[in-house]
Amino acid sequence: MDPSSSSLHQNDAVSSSSPLSHTTPQRTTFLYSRSSSFSSDDDDVSSTNSIQSTNRRLDCMLQFLDRKLTIADHHDLRRTSISGQTSLPEFIAKGGGTGIFKPPVRAAVHPSRPPCLELRPHPLRETQIGRFLRNIVATESQLWAATEIGLRFWNFTDLYASWYGVGGEGVVRSGDEESAPFRESVWTSPALCLVADEGNRLIWSGHKDGKIRCWNMDYQNLNDNNKWSNHFKERLSWHAHRGPVLSLTITSYGYFSFFILCLLLCRCLFGLENLIRFYQIYTSSLRDLWSGSEGGVIKIWPWETVEKSIHLTEEERHMAVIYMERSYVDLRSQLSTNGYNNMLTSDVKYLVSDNSKAKVWSAGYFSYALWDAHTRELLKVFNSDGQMENRSDLSSIQDFPVELVSSSRKDKAQSSIGFLQRSRNAIMGAADAVRRVAAKGGFGDDNRRTEALVVTIDGMIWTGYSSGLVVQWDGNGNRIQDFLYHSFGVQCFCTYGMQIWVGYVSGIVQVLDLKGNLIGGWVAHSCPIVKLTVGVGYVFALGNHGGIRGWNITSPGPLDSILHSELGGKEFLYTKIENIKILSGTWNVGQGKASQDSLTSWLGSVASDVGLVVVGLQEVEMGAGFLAMSAAKETVGLEGSSAGQWWLDMIDKTLDEGSTFERIGSRQLAGLVIAVWVKTNIRVHVGDVDAAAVPCGFGRAIGNKGAVGLRVRVYGRIMCFINCHFAAHLDAVGRRNSDFDHVYRTMSFSRPTNLLNATPVGTSSSFSMFRGTNSAEGMPELSESDMIVFLGDFNYRLDDISYDEARDFVSQRCFDWLRERDQLRAEMEAGNAFQGMREAIITFPPTYKFERHQAGLAGYDSGEKKRIPAWCDRILYRDSRSSLGAECSLEYPVVSSILQYEACMDVTDSDHKPVRCIFSTDIARVDEPIRRQEFGEILESNEKIKCLLKELYKIPETIISTNNIILQNQDTLILRITNKCTEDNALFEIICEGESTVMENQKKATNHQLRGSFGLPRWLEVSPATGIIRPDHIVEVSVHHEEFQTLEEFVDGVVQNSWCEDSRDKEAILIVKVHGNYTIQTRNHRVRVHHCYSSKKNQLTDPQSNGSRHVQGSVLHRSDFQRLSSSFDVVDQLHKLHSP
Repeated sequence: MDPSSSSLHQNDAVSSSSPLSHTTPQRTTFLYSRSSSFSSDDDDVSSTNSIQSTNRRLDCMLQFLDRKLTIADHHDLRRTSISGQTSLPEFIAKGGGTGIFKPPVRAAVHPSRPPCLELRPHPLRETQIGRFLRNIVATESQLWAATEIGLRFWNFTDLYASWYGVGGEGVVRSGDEESAPFRESVWTSPALCLVADEGNRLIWSGHKDGKIRCWNMDYQNLNDNNKWSNHFKERLSWHAHRGPVLSLTITSYGYFSFFILCLLLCRCLFGLENLIRFYQIYTSSLRDLWSGSEGGVIKIWPWETVEKSIHLTEEERHMAVIYMERSYVDLRSQLSTNGYNNMLTSDVKYLVSDNSKAKVWSAGYFSYALWDAHTRELLKVFNSDGQMENRSDLSSIQDFPVELVSSSRKDKAQSSIGFLQRSRNAIMGAADAVRRVAAKGGFGDDNRRTEALVVTIDGMIWTGYSSGLVVQWDGNGNRIQDFLYHSFGVQCFCTYGMQIWVGYVSGIVQVLDLKGNLIGGWVAHSCPIVKLTVGVGYVFALGNHGGIRGWNITSPGPLDSILHSELGGKEFLYTKIENIKILSGTWNVGQGKASQDSLTSWLGSVASDVGLVVVGLQEVEMGAGFLAMSAAKETVGLEGSSAGQWWLDMIDKTLDEGSTFERIGSRQLAGLVIAVWVKTNIRVHVGDVDAAAVPCGFGRAIGNKGAVGLRVRVYGRIMCFINCHFAAHLDAVGRRNSDFDHVYRTMSFSRPTNLLNATPVGTSSSFSMFRGTNSAEGMPELSESDMIVFLGDFNYRLDDISYDEARDFVSQRCFDWLRERDQLRAEMEAGNAFQGMREAIITFPPTYKFERHQAGLAGYDSGEKKRIPAWCDRILYRDSRSSLGAECSLEYPVVSSILQYEACMDVTDSDHKPVRCIFSTDIARVDEPIRRQEFGEILESNEKIKCLLKELYKIPETIISTNNIILQNQDTLILRITNKCTEDNALFEIICEGESTVMENQKKATNHQLRGSFGLPRWLEVSPATGIIRPDHIVEVSVHHEEFQTLEEFVDGVVQNSWCEDSRDKEAILIVKVHGNYTIQTRNHRVRVHHCYSSKKNQLTDPQSNGSRHVQGSVLHRSDFQRLSSSFDVVDQLHKLHSP
């Protein structure tokens, strides 16, 4: 036995933050340890950062104290806003505060959700056009994101940091001002998929242009001139597919191919010594890189070729592209040549490597293929129901050899798969797709689409579907059981320890155990969850809007309540109150046009002091032909008219659009138009504009009556503005109430058609199924708004009054008596309509009905019908308050008051008078960088949290039966791993630290090289490579030698029979990584596996050190678990183990 093995065995069970700390630099960040956002050498930047953070905290505190003092000075019931202006008295409708009319729950920390870390707060959509985040993946030290213009990454040392004091101008991109600091790559085509290679400290990305790019994890913050360096470059890239690269994975086994030719060249050019060194480097821990694209194309990039390419010098880097593009295995083309194409024509959306069983799962939307990662054979093709597809074709190709495709572009054009063959394959594939769709009942089968795939530590595969179904499979592709906990589509999975996190299109996240039991769930984002990943003790969730939030891996759990209390108690440190004035106006224009003077009187005269202008118009254009055409256009997603555009252009001119205001959104439905303008100095805080329309006329299908709405995010809060035109006539009160109820319950927002290029690349089709920010709870979208403003021609009239009586009361300005006859007020007081909404007390004359171009009150309708004057045109609102006296805070984030509510009686262009209302709105928002720093300080300083995490992060004590294994050809030995803990499960993973060749003049192997992301060498098979050991149990792992055979290898289409059996000994170092369910550290056991020939074995065997059970041949009957009554039984059992 090697003397070094003894000392190695003594140090097996030492807890370490990194399993390979002696071979690769690690930067492990504990969940509760805060780090400066930059290195200790950059003291000036850190100092500036600290000063900026302190100043922002003081600003929040001073504003909080000033507000408390202001409130104490005003004891009357009429609110005073931050601006100091006194508000008008209001009438409040009954029926609010309950059900769908209850304001949404808001708080500094939401009471029904675990506290989260806002790594990247929700950016406004308008700032992300062309640069949306589409994917994320975490490593031990970083979080990487795929964007539409390249990649970016966050160092976990910057987790609680901010941009303050960083670099200089232009560092922070619009929309990322409150994000934790990140680094961004040079511009590339959109990145669609990511995979991490911890062993080589590399990130692999697949792109829309068909390229695969390789990136270093280790980048410096500063360039050579000590200036901020943000845009890093890829290490390697090549054109991998004709179409986009949709999926990537790295397998645990590699395959010798181009490597053989490299050996021969190395021997000829550099001599025997360099040949040996080359062999030691490139045979270590081989893995393959798999990539999937459209049409079922799967390519395998042999790791030895990848390894050679990434280690070329800068001068030789141009050769890397040639190496990569000429050396790959095209599984799809090889199978198609044999006539097997029917089931493998769908896009390869997902590739997952099951390292515990050395298999690869490839999946489209409706079918799966199971591959052997070792031999690259296709094992099985089956559908989402678990039924085998095309068994007859499958049997004909089981033994079909997979060839290495390596050819130039000219050679590709002359491929054996000619044009006619490819055409036949495409036609057959399309015909089979039609057959399968017809067999499944047409095109309504989208709810069975596969949207997510993950492998758990116990070797099970989990798939998620657009119907919300979650299905468990075993490693051989057998469907075990399914679960349905949510009616919205699954979008993504991630797993850590014994838990599975599920992200849904509704924004809900759920946590399951490995048996499929639901542990908990909550709203993670107000939009679909695009991706989940685990890193540094957090589960990070990427929302479709680009926001990234992180939750502790123990959530839901006891840590949440402590964080909730501590973070909520510091609300005043990170709360900022903003004030904005909103001018809202409504006008039934009666199919006419207005003069510039009229628009100035209505809007222009008061717009200079407001930040937001909302205008609702009714009857812009009417007529049966126009209404029919409008309805037809709506069915194909078109809207607008020349008359509507004329009004928008005129209001643009009135508001001096372009220099003072900017129009950010509009929507037209028949004669209804709504538009929003924002003052340019607050434009960066206003966005995420969504539009909606609800027809209410003629069977709820025609837009002569109905509503149009815009949803806008202002300082992070949701505001909805709804322009309505309800049923006419005095006796149609019930219809008007019904119209309101229909609008409130069914209005559903989507992106406006006039916002170009707003759809992110790679957006799942199931996103279109998601409607609303809170639809998962069965609530209307409007109910989730922090503020709602209803404006328009509601058509409510005056009851029990004649035309002459109404005229007399108006002329005497006796509005109190008229208000008692107001239908809308009566319905609001009864709780029949506009439940819980507010309106300023009306002090202006009725706005309907007038003779056109006739000034003064004498202009009321004097025609034959003599319609009774009425307040048809109204503006109502609801904010976040649940009670009248509530003040603006994170619990009540939007609190409004009315400063003006009046009609423009001098405007005579229509039979209605325009009405305007000016709101003074206080908005409480979170200073996210300060909150993130407070979050980190709580984790670092709170003793309860530190004690709790210390307990949760305990690593179960484990022992292994041996640290030295000797194998001959096709030998199998059993490695036993024992969990001595009596309470907690132990989770293990076996990786390969490195491999080397023992030369004849050496007694032991040296230079164990780490390559291939800890993959296993081809001659070694370990099963299972991952698993769970229950308390007081033993798991048995088979370590098997796989015999080499002479293989025909293809390089540039030429068979190279150059492989012969190697008679030298080989040695691999296995690391058994053990951790608990929540631990981010591992306890590592090192096992030396030595393969030798019979003549040498006796020299290496040491019966006193090897406690493994030796099994002859390749067949192993293994007992997964053995029950032990106590830890003493574990020790007794180990004493009985015998050596081979």
